[in-house]
Amino acid sequence: MPRRVNIFRRGSQPQTPARLADATDALEQARGLDRTIRVLSTAVRRTLHPGPVKDALHGVPLGHPAHPPLTDVPVGLWISAAVLDLMPGTRRAAQTLVAAGLAGALPSVLTGIADWGSLHREQQRVGLIHAAGMATTSALYSASLIARHQGRDGAGRAFGFAGLSTLLAGTYLGGHLAFRQAAGASHADKVGHLVPLGWHDLCSAADLPDGWPVTRRLGYISLFVLRTGDSVHVLTDRCSHLAGPLHQGRIVTDDNADVCVVCPWHGSMFRVADGSVVHGPATARQPSFESRVTEDGILQVRPL
Repeated sequence: MPRRVNIFRRGSQPQTPARLADATDALEQARGLDRTIRVLSTAVRRTLHPGPVKDALHGVPLGHPAHPPLTDVPVGLWISAAVLDLMPGTRRAAQTLVAAGLAGALPSVLTGIADWGSLHREQQRVGLIHAAGMATTSALYSASLIARHQGRDGAGRAFGFAGLSTLLAGTYLGGHLAFRQAAGASHADKVGHLVPLGWHDLCSAADLPDGWPVTRRLGYISLFVLRTGDSVHVLTDRCSHLAGPLHQGRIVTDDNADVCVVCPWHGSMFRVADGSVVHGPATARQPSFESRVTEDGILQVRPL
């Protein structure tokens, strides 16, 4: 009789090889990096104080992080140099692209350091290896430029292709940070397609303390609610930077005497009247709601 095989037996299926993404996921749990991260992140916080320079490095004036688009400059230049290195008669052009890539890497490094200092620990672990890879890339392309300048074109090309390999590894980790770990993406609840049009009852206005933020729920969306006198300001509660609870933040005024809330996690400041960003690391505005109080004393809200 033919032998019967139980295809559902535990362990009967061959194990699939570990994917590259699985290895990258493991970096998120690499606690051995934490001591280095604590030292470096403390140095970043002590060097970059809240203000216009820090906001510019985060990309607050742009409305989205400045680091990702700036990385396109050195990456594009160095990949182009590698293509020219495979073609005859392009020595000077390739050397120029390598030099331009090194110059373009400087603003990318500065913005990356600013963003890295305000990430969660799991993101910082991956970010540290990403930064190490990109630092190695810059060192290799620097060696390539020196060799080319000295007329050692073969060594210059070799250093360039070595730099290209670390460049690709580093950009892969950068993609993991951006798309798998959502570093830089807005984490605020999107209300445009989650909340139906029109006014919605939220709570009794009399239950709201004056000058003290609280959280209320509209369906499954958490809202930040602040009553100041006769005015009630309502924002989504999850900070757009990394989803910190805004209702636990400090209420302050900015230079224009506008009431603002400071996220308790990483210090992003938002104007409560419209959710606009006053100071980073957040770059995306906080979704806000229009509010009114009915004759029955019920606070109603609708998305702006």
